[in-house]
Amino acid sequence: MKLAFLGSGAAFSLERYNGAVVVEDRLLLDAGAPLLPHMHRLGIDPGGIEAVLLTHLHGDHILGLPTFVLYRAFFPSAAPLPILGPPGTEEVLERLFTLSWGEAWAQHRQQAQLEYRVTEENGWVAGVPYEAVKLDHGSMDCRGYRLRLDGRLLAYAGDTTASAPLEKLVSGADVAITEATAPGGAESHTSWEEAKALAERHPGTRFLFNHVFEGEVPCGVHDLEVMDA
Repeated sequence: MKLAFLGSGAAFSLERYNGAVVVEDRLLLDAGAPLLPHMHRLGIDPGGIEAVLLTHLHGDHILGLPTFVLYRAFFPSAAPLPILGPPGTEEVLERLFTLSWGEAWAQHRQQAQLEYRVTEENGWVAGVPYEAVKLDHGSMDCRGYRLRLDGRLLAYAGDTTASAPLEKLVSGADVAITEATAPGGAESHTSWEEAKALAERHPGTRFLFNHVFEGEVPCGVHDLEVMDA
């Protein structure tokens, strides 16, 4: 399983870009980082992204999208681009894209062939089966994803507290990408200590920690990192 981390920082991180992960060069999980230059540096074709899966609609998870969808408009792919997210995703992103590109967005949207979908409890996207788990992140509607790729299970959480839904998300996963925001506790987020305890409760899962405010988290990842997990 090939994972490329375009960003692994919290919203206000001073050391890392905001979160975005590319799976197998074709699935984009969240979109906070400057997507285009980072994909270029890692040899990832932006036109090869077959689906975007958003955990929630906070700025540090979606603000990389305006330039990315404009690229898709100027260099269109043969197939539409599904964008999955919680209810309200289309309305929020359309406001963001209109603010970014003004009256020209109506034409660009047709060229980019965006296809908005509300995340289902169980579904398929780009030929990949997924399960969605509703996570606890304050008042924000946040979903985690369980993706089955070539016989392996990848669990991906956006922002969440260490809670029963997070345990459900990572249970039985081969690889889990979850947050470890800061030491000593983080409101509406998972702390370093909670992330460590989570990994210890699931010894058969390889954990990769992101959404880091600062410092080096054991088993964490860095921006612009490609790994086989």
